[in-house]
Amino acid sequence: MSLAELEADLARQLMLIGHGGADWTRPRTHPDGHVHDVIIVGGGQSGLAAAFGLLRERVSNILVIDENPAGYEGPWETYARMITLRTPKDLTPIDFGVPALTYRAWWEAQHGADGWAEVDKIARGDWMRYLRWYRQVLNLPVRNDTRLKAIVPLGDGLFRLDLVGGDRLLTRKVVLATGIQGGGEWHTPPMISRALAPDRYAHTSQPIDFAPLAGKRVAILGGGASAFDNANAALSQRVGEVHVHIRRKVLPRINPIRFMERVGFTARYPALSDAEKYAVMHAFLGHNQPPTNDTFHRAAAWPGFQLHLGSPWLSVEETGDGARVQTPQGSFEYDFLILSTGLVSDPALRPELRLVADRIARWSDRYTPPNGQENALIDAHPYLGPAFEFLARDPADTTLHGLFAFNYSALISLGLSASALSGLRNALPRLVKGVADQLFLDDRAELIADLIAYEEHEFLGEWPSNAEAAA
Repeated sequence: MSLAELEADLARQLMLIGHGGADWTRPRTHPDGHVHDVIIVGGGQSGLAAAFGLLRERVSNILVIDENPAGYEGPWETYARMITLRTPKDLTPIDFGVPALTYRAWWEAQHGADGWAEVDKIARGDWMRYLRWYRQVLNLPVRNDTRLKAIVPLGDGLFRLDLVGGDRLLTRKVVLATGIQGGGEWHTPPMISRALAPDRYAHTSQPIDFAPLAGKRVAILGGGASAFDNANAALSQRVGEVHVHIRRKVLPRINPIRFMERVGFTARYPALSDAEKYAVMHAFLGHNQPPTNDTFHRAAAWPGFQLHLGSPWLSVEETGDGARVQTPQGSFEYDFLILSTGLVSDPALRPELRLVADRIARWSDRYTPPNGQENALIDAHPYLGPAFEFLARDPADTTLHGLFAFNYSALISLGLSASALSGLRNALPRLVKGVADQLFLDDRAELIADLIAYEEHEFLGEWPSNAEAAA
């Protein structure tokens, strides 16, 4: 089957399941312009799939906005540096059960079915090409080069989205499909940001030009998967030496995501109690995601690779042409530093939420763990409702009604979901149902009144009169 034949098959499958049709939502008007039912912020895998899910529910007055140019949404062609995805190739996260929309169907249409068994993991570039095809073949409404500045509640169930550059959009619902960093910010240790000029270091979440570092010494702080992705990327681009410094005395080896995938945690996690969720995530966050075996061996095979275990950075200072790092193992001098130090989730860190952040309930507002089990990282996460909706600190406050956090900040409340391919298959229907239910319930009075007053005749025949029957 060719790609054109697959697309024809997909069109037929969508027709057979009744995809499309007239909207059921009630239009809103506003003197300042068109009112969308839903605006999705973020055009990566989560945002595109959320849009398709809403279209399946016959909610088509929607728009996806993304700050990146078309085809560069998400991390895959911006800052992600792994060669392959880390997740199993057989996951079906964003197809909503439509066979012709799966990654495997797309791949086999171009490479043939016989080669699928030989694929170990999905190549990062192939996944981005699949997402571009997904957007194109579903004709999803995406506006690129559009950066959100602030979300402004207008009351009466409406929000105004102020964009960088001065444009404004109106909508009833906002879905923040803003990825791993969308719930807070990437973490840069203060000892580094205070000591070094910005051109002496970069976080793994940033673009890095390795060409000027050819032949030079680079250090990476952190032992998670992204540290080894960046080590391999740097060494493959002729960086002379890469030293990975890890606080732990042994490399992380356990990836709890694999267990969660096997036993149903990704689907059933939201059913746990708050105490159970807190305990699970306290353990989960205690593990750094280890590198895949192939990524580690690929990086370690380079002559310039060095690994320093039990080597946290105690201090950092700028030198004439680089940085000096002090560790328990001694002092090291490098030309450039790369930080694989993760992120912090807290709505107060998001500029687009600055007008409403103080109203958002955190886990610290809703649950108190037993003494000795407190976790500040968990406590700062938003405490979300069952459909990824923000909840207010004050239950009587309706300002947040219509705001959804479909990003990594949902981790504690809803588990592996919005920013993990492992969780999307179960999370997307939950989000889509929640948004559609809100749209329906917001207009329930009018919809019920319309139903009661409904008088459109479906049966148009007449039963013959008695006289006509006797004749």
